[in-house]
Amino acid sequence: MPIAAIYIHTDRIIPHPMGRTQAPFARPSPLCYHARSNDLSSQQRKGALHAALRSAMKEASVMTTDPPMAATTPRIHEHIIATIGNTPLVRLNKLARGIRPTVAVKVEFLNPGGSVKDRIGIAMIEDAERRGLLKPGGTIVEPTSGNTGMGLAIAAAIKGYKCIFVMPDKMSEEKIRALRAFGARVVITPTAVEPDDPRSYYSVSKRLAEETPNAILAGQYWNPANPEAHYRSTGPEIWQQTAGRVSVFIAGMGTGGTISGTGKYLKERNPAVKVVGVDPVGSLYTEYFRTGVLGEAHGYKVEGVGEDFLPSTMDFGVVDDVVQVSDRESFLMTRRLVREEGIFCGGSCGLAVAGALKWLRSPAAEHLSEDDIVVVLLPDSGSRYLSKVFDDNWMRENGFLEAATVADMLADRPREVIAANEATTVAAAIRLMKTHGISQLPVLDGQGGLHGLISESDLLDYLLNGGAMDHSVEGLHAHEVATVTPDTPVEELTSLFGRSAAAVVLDAGKVAGIVTKIDVIDFLASRNR
Repeated sequence: MPIAAIYIHTDRIIPHPMGRTQAPFARPSPLCYHARSNDLSSQQRKGALHAALRSAMKEASVMTTDPPMAATTPRIHEHIIATIGNTPLVRLNKLARGIRPTVAVKVEFLNPGGSVKDRIGIAMIEDAERRGLLKPGGTIVEPTSGNTGMGLAIAAAIKGYKCIFVMPDKMSEEKIRALRAFGARVVITPTAVEPDDPRSYYSVSKRLAEETPNAILAGQYWNPANPEAHYRSTGPEIWQQTAGRVSVFIAGMGTGGTISGTGKYLKERNPAVKVVGVDPVGSLYTEYFRTGVLGEAHGYKVEGVGEDFLPSTMDFGVVDDVVQVSDRESFLMTRRLVREEGIFCGGSCGLAVAGALKWLRSPAAEHLSEDDIVVVLLPDSGSRYLSKVFDDNWMRENGFLEAATVADMLADRPREVIAANEATTVAAAIRLMKTHGISQLPVLDGQGGLHGLISESDLLDYLLNGGAMDHSVEGLHAHEVATVTPDTPVEELTSLFGRSAAAVVLDAGKVAGIVTKIDVIDFLASRNR
């Protein structure tokens, strides 16, 4: 029998003879009208159909999936500078497994120039304008790793200024070309020289600013407008985005403007907020933070973070802790962020996340719970590092794609080792395995050393033979256990697993973890995604 049905399809109503949709987005009105032809006369069906149509049209504004009516005033930004800031927070999922608090990253590469430095570019220019230092048609000179130069270049393009940027020779070709695309003059200087060397990018930029008519040195390393920009934007954004629940803020340290300005604001709102800086191995920040002594800096590959001198924009008064991360850790984590989290970011982002995860798995973060929110700032985009971090040949040439070790496998795990001792009962051992989803337990002696390994197979055999649940595991476990160290190459585990189902990791004689076949499979699969 024919059935009449009313369907809403975005901006129109579709009657369908069989009561089914004809288009993928069609859906029935909640006031759908159905009538069997032998129940009503033709006239009655027609009247009821019209009534259903009127009711459905009244509900259309609720039912429609069309976008809302356009605002009365067009939402068009006056210029690209107006789009800087309000970058989102994104939860880390796979990389933060096993960590109690929520770990969110602030993706600064969504700024128009692709980095957090967009915030300070316009801030420093407008500060110089207010103080009468920068005149119309003037030139902005700046030593830069590339990102601050981009922030300055964008603002200069809008305001009509010229730019000269001085960059160390370790910076990526993508950064150099990007600045030249804005019409900037780019001067390249050697990296491996002291800051006061006349060839350093600090010294060369000062000389160029003095020699160029109507020019200023923007001065991100000593300009108070740098940290002030983060105090007025980055800090308030994080506070608002976390509804005031941020417990820890973690960021790499370069000029210090980001961590100093943001940290100052967050601590003013809540003095309990912890601020953790991440520093590359080779920078002098870590030693200065721990000892108060400016030591000697050494070369490193990661760009835009760390320093070989102490800028006045770096305020260690707001920093509670510092974590040091190697180039290799930084770059491998950068690649994992892309492949496991879909976040296409640069090397200093990998440094920040590697440092954050290292700190969060340390005793310093034991007080954090599921209610805490940790925010890690990601400074820039991966598009500027295609010829470096994302180039296998470059990574191999610099020794960053060496054979993976057991330490790499353990890096993403909680530091706590789930283990039994000789007095642990069978019932307690089973409970530990069920709670933590594991199939074997290291058995420790009285000094915390390895005494043996008990597996679910050992427990099953014992119970099938009538064993008691309150019996200790002493005598049930294997004493001959395969062991490895954190430096053992992952490839060597293949031959080891031919003789044993698992291997205990010993670090300086203490149990540091346990690895199984499925652990190796998961690790290798994640690297090849």
